[in-house]
Amino acid sequence: MACCWGPGKPPNTFVMLDSSGEVLDVLYAGSLTLRSQNVSDQQRKKNDQDRVLKFMMDHQPHVIFQMVEEKPRDVGHGMDDLTIVYVDESLPRLYENSRISGEQLPQQSGIVKRAVALGRYLQNPLAMAATLCGPGREILSWKLHPLENFLQVDEKYGMVEQVMVDITNQVGIDINLAASHEWFCSPLQFISGLGPRKAASLQRSLVRAGSIFVRKDLIMHGLGKKVFVNAAGFLRILRSGLAASSSQFIDLLDDTRIHPESYGLAQELAKDIYDQDVRGDSNDDEDAIEMAIEHVRDRPGSLRKVVLEEYLASKKRENKKETYGNIMRELSCGFQDWRMPFKDPTPDEEFYMNSGETEDTIAEGRIVQATVRRLQSGRAICVLDSGLTGMLTKEDFADDGRDIVELSDRLNEGEILTCKIKSIQKERYQVFLICKESEMRNNRRQQNQNLDPYYREDRNSLQTEKEKARKEKELVRKHFKSRMIVHPRFQNITADQATEYLSDKDFGESIVRPSSRGLNYLTLTLKIYGGVYAHKEIVEGGKESKDITSLQRIGKTLTIGEDTFEDLDEVMDRYVDPLVSHLKTMLNYSKFRKGTKSEVDELLRIEKSENPARIVYSFGISDEHPGTFILSYIRNCENVCVRERR
Repeated sequence: MACCWGPGKPPNTFVMLDSSGEVLDVLYAGSLTLRSQNVSDQQRKKNDQDRVLKFMMDHQPHVIFQMVEEKPRDVGHGMDDLTIVYVDESLPRLYENSRISGEQLPQQSGIVKRAVALGRYLQNPLAMAATLCGPGREILSWKLHPLENFLQVDEKYGMVEQVMVDITNQVGIDINLAASHEWFCSPLQFISGLGPRKAASLQRSLVRAGSIFVRKDLIMHGLGKKVFVNAAGFLRILRSGLAASSSQFIDLLDDTRIHPESYGLAQELAKDIYDQDVRGDSNDDEDAIEMAIEHVRDRPGSLRKVVLEEYLASKKRENKKETYGNIMRELSCGFQDWRMPFKDPTPDEEFYMNSGETEDTIAEGRIVQATVRRLQSGRAICVLDSGLTGMLTKEDFADDGRDIVELSDRLNEGEILTCKIKSIQKERYQVFLICKESEMRNNRRQQNQNLDPYYREDRNSLQTEKEKARKEKELVRKHFKSRMIVHPRFQNITADQATEYLSDKDFGESIVRPSSRGLNYLTLTLKIYGGVYAHKEIVEGGKESKDITSLQRIGKTLTIGEDTFEDLDEVMDRYVDPLVSHLKTMLNYSKFRKGTKSEVDELLRIEKSENPARIVYSFGISDEHPGTFILSYIRNCENVCVRERR
């Protein structure tokens, strides 16, 4: 049973799959996660719980696959004996919005397609990944590594294709199962010797035939002799699909990696072992050979008794050692799966999977943004961008927190805070936050970052870089000229000192400082966002160039661009305050997205995949041009269009 949790539209959805991944039944339970204490809502919730329990009792699932946004406590009754597995939903979401899902499940809604993919992904991850390797190449949107953006599209697909070929040929394909269930056919294109065109032709022929009982008959299904020679060892013939109910003979060797060209060697080896074990000389007819192969397969210990070098010497086939080694392995355990066995996710993996966070994005000491949702007497209930709940107490809000009577005196609902993560309660999907100024200045987080295990610093180079930076700062200080200006927003500091001073201040905070261009200029440094600062040049006028005292003081006029002001107070009132107001409006806008341009672009692609008919857009900060916002949007293609506006 696969379960996808919806926000209401679509509703929570349960899909029951059979062992072949085909849909048996669907149940919608939209009231299952209601938190309202309203009597009618509680009754609707109870009704949905009863319907889900009946759904499970009617079908008796062996495993429940769940994709959830938070740990479900609503379907806990009567499920103690069932195995519940949490599954990453990224690939099922791609399938939900792919063209192939519409062809395979034409009558189903999007969330049902996602739930079906969720269950099938656990049943046969190779087939589900291969499903997204069609002409649309939806697999390219599957995030496999944080550095994959450095690859070109064709480079990434080339690597995906290489892995798919390796794994598909390693595990093989059950031909009769693929003929009966379309989604099992997806990896066929990666079988050696086939490719998309020949695989599609073979699939159509197999569907028409319904089942196949002899490996060599594949030649009659459109495979040329050379293609058959390349592909035969990876195409498995089992009593499955429509062949499951047939009594027709199936050769045991047809479900091994032994190539038909080597069947004679395998049969001879099995017969020799059988004759030795039963102390007799059996016949060479088909029944006797089949009996010998069954004997060896059921008693793998008899194979281990064979001294291969002596046996090959007796047959004068010393040059066939590797072939015989493979034959012996396949006779003892045909098509043994060499992949690592599936393991249930650990509690930590479940937390990161369901929250969408990673060890790098959420950890103790990490700086995050949190939106205040509700204020209680001594704490603020916040929400992080990922949806995790954040708890902020008045003691952790400010250094004078103990003197605060009510947090509502300092905070408002909807306010965005920059905080540090104090601790994480993964089992409750909660984080405790702290935003005291003294703690925000502390950079212990920098010492705790996990480094790549292969990263090694060149200490000599590191010392050289540090020395170079130190000398540059000394040079700046040496040429720095302080000014005789008294104003609460002015400080005699350098650009580096200004950004350091503003680093723990709120967005929109600013400071005026001397300019490196000389005594006729000032610079306004404005904090745009975390790590992004804009430096605006202020031209001073009305000075006596020969009077050093006049040059040291502030000019009689201050010009920024085309606007002229009489003093710094007017600069703050007419220029800075409106600018900061617009900045905060943009930062609080619902379509604003934090992150780098590539991160914002990826969020848009995900939103577009979920809403193909919609023109999706968002605003973001330009790191390259501080003070500029980026408008990114996608219309009818996957390419992200960008416009910059100051």
